[in-house]
Amino acid sequence: MIEIALYQPDIAQNAATSVRLAACLGLTIHIIEPAGFVWNTRDFRRAGMDYIDQANIVRQPDWETFMSVMVGRRIVLATTHAQTAYTAFDFQADDILLAGRESAGVPDRVRDGIDHHVCIPMQPDTRSLNVAVATAMITGEAMRQTAWQAG
Repeated sequence: MIEIALYQPDIAQNAATSVRLAACLGLTIHIIEPAGFVWNTRDFRRAGMDYIDQANIVRQPDWETFMSVMVGRRIVLATTHAQTAYTAFDFQADDILLAGRESAGVPDRVRDGIDHHVCIPMQPDTRSLNVAVATAMITGEAMRQTAWQAG
């Protein structure tokens, strides 16, 4: 089943919104630490509401640990550096959808170690979407392509 991964998220509200998305869709979400916020802050809990307790959250202490757990899984990175639009990419049912930090994406060493990169085409004078919005868009397309259904 498709899973979501957030690389060192900076903003509690965005991470919690993605956790809420995962809970509602029944997906596992990996939080690759360190995060840029205290885990159970008021902002995190407010944005995630009671869905945080319903979500299958896997906290990974670092990138290396995450990668050791994901051996054999295909990771698809959402990045503004990609040439392939997420709607033109062929998702597979067991893909891990990876989003980077709000402030900086992922480091070059992480990006270079991932074979599959997708982007959301945007207007020329824009930089990026909110990471939770981008995660939701790409997750929705991956689910549509793989004929995933809730429940």
